[in-house]
Amino acid sequence: MEKKITLFWFRRDLRLEDNHGLYKALESGYPVLPVFIFDQDILAPLEDQKDARVQFLHQEVLALKKVFEDYGSSFLVRYGRPLSVWQDILEEFPVAAIYANRDYDPYGRSRDKELYQLAQERDIPFRGFKDQVIFDKAEVTKDNGEPYVVFTPYMKRYKQLLQDQDLAPFPSEKGLDHLYQTDPLPVPSLEEMKFTAFPFEYPSREVSDQIIQEYHQKRDTPAIRGTSRLSLHLRFGTISIRGLAQRARRINPKFFNELIWRDFYQAILYHFPHSLDKSFKPEYDHIAWENNETHFAAWCNGKTGYPLVDAGMRELNATGYMHNRVRMVVASFLTKHLLIDWRWGERYFARKLLDYEAASNVGGWQWAAGSGVDAAPYFRIFNPARQVERFDPDLRYVRHWVPEYGTADYPAPIVEHKAARARALERYKAALK
Repeated sequence: MEKKITLFWFRRDLRLEDNHGLYKALESGYPVLPVFIFDQDILAPLEDQKDARVQFLHQEVLALKKVFEDYGSSFLVRYGRPLSVWQDILEEFPVAAIYANRDYDPYGRSRDKELYQLAQERDIPFRGFKDQVIFDKAEVTKDNGEPYVVFTPYMKRYKQLLQDQDLAPFPSEKGLDHLYQTDPLPVPSLEEMKFTAFPFEYPSREVSDQIIQEYHQKRDTPAIRGTSRLSLHLRFGTISIRGLAQRARRINPKFFNELIWRDFYQAILYHFPHSLDKSFKPEYDHIAWENNETHFAAWCNGKTGYPLVDAGMRELNATGYMHNRVRMVVASFLTKHLLIDWRWGERYFARKLLDYEAASNVGGWQWAAGSGVDAAPYFRIFNPARQVERFDPDLRYVRHWVPEYGTADYPAPIVEHKAARARALERYKAALK
């Protein structure tokens, strides 16, 4: 009888170092064959065949495959719908167990439930592990077991519970001698998946102690490198959240708090999956949105006549990134000044952001709209002109992305601030009655 193997399914954890699920798989007593699936259900609807995120995933998969082959193993990589792919894999290989790190968004949970049922029918255990967050599921709750829905008490409880062992690494990189020995296996090309390779500069996965140390002083200035820009790597797990949290906890509590926000939003989406596309506070779904498509197009293209909004949208369209302060400004402008449903903006960000992650993105958009957990009062509306004065007073950021600002080529504002603010307050007040 052919010797059985363990399969480790890489998802948003594309690294060999400090990988919880991979570490456990390598300890399973069976040789381990790594698996990755380019999910057709996610990739097929993408509109742009030059998608930097898909290309990033592909290059990271190829890099891991090279390491596995140095150990005499390979990477089993497929393109298709996960359940169908797994049905084929379980027919091809004598599988003892399947290991993976957990996902928390509704799609990931539904997908994993299907595989669990398939594996159970074949008497194959499917084991999941915590890896992309420090605390997950119901680990940080109120005394009565209910989830927190406000960040500050969640953060305080989180810090009370946190122990050094919660940040301890899993030395998965030391167990690669336990990989399954096999000839090299093929990887679907970008072209086979209907994508096109193109030159693109990705942010580094390295960040200096100085940036972390000075984060709270420089994070609101979009013209400088005051943030870590590690969000892409956290999104796809090419760096360890435990390792970064260890550094942040030691160097700068303010930066560490930002990592706690990630766990908080993951917990919210886990406990309240409806918030993915419905207002967390249901009364906010009664807002009479304008949803003016011409205004939405101007916002998408960075042609609203508000320079900080336009600079942010042009940065997003060109690079797949937008500075954190500017994200708040453009989201507030769309939902309050233009009275366009936050879901329109959230979906646009989902298409464009390199670091798109559903829990944090939805949480941020609902915060801007006032409809989410820990939301700002609905009457807090960012004044885009004052935001420029405070955070880009010399216009370095604006002029970089909007070089025609101040000339006849720059469009007039598509709405007037005071009138737009008054309209938003009226609509919100009416909806909340």
